[in-house]
Amino acid sequence: MILFMAVKSRPDPARSIVDALLDVVAEHGLERATVREVAATAGVAIGTVQHYFPTKDAMVVGAFTEVVARIRRRVDAVPLSDDVESDLRAVLGELLPVDARRQTEARIQLAFAARAAVSPTLAALQREVLDDVRASLALAFERRSGRRDPRRGHDAAAAALALVDGLAMHAVSAGGQTDVDALRRPLDLMLAALLT
Repeated sequence: MILFMAVKSRPDPARSIVDALLDVVAEHGLERATVREVAATAGVAIGTVQHYFPTKDAMVVGAFTEVVARIRRRVDAVPLSDDVESDLRAVLGELLPVDARRQTEARIQLAFAARAAVSPTLAALQREVLDDVRASLALAFERRSGRRDPRRGHDAAAAALALVDGLAMHAVSAGGQTDVDALRRPLDLMLAALLT
């Protein structure tokens, strides 16, 4: 009975590997995310990592996909209302590194974005994610303006996303010392300008 319980409670190896990779990237960057380091962090054999992720790129894509899924779940959980401005502020605020978990996610995203500059596979995934986020934000901006203007909605979404990404990059590259108000004030200022 005890043996059965121990076996049943073991975590999924692929999940453990992805979580270990995210820990390594958050702490040391992608350059330290070797198969050997990830295996040691996950407490599995190198062959186990290679079974689930045959290449480092496959491992990185799996981890990036997990980070995106976590952020998407958090954003999807934001309760929406009839106040589009408030909704945009809440959704975009979820992308700011205002707590330890989101600072870790921002560090990981920054590492992946840098890798995407030289990895066609990761660049395609990054493009797909950004296109999806921009499209959702563009619809919200159009809804707020009350008129059908896809170009304006797209431009507003691109500006909002660029600001949030820039704020996150500056916060984490400066050691995560930026306070919450210093991150939210520029967002409020930009939203006020875009929504007039």
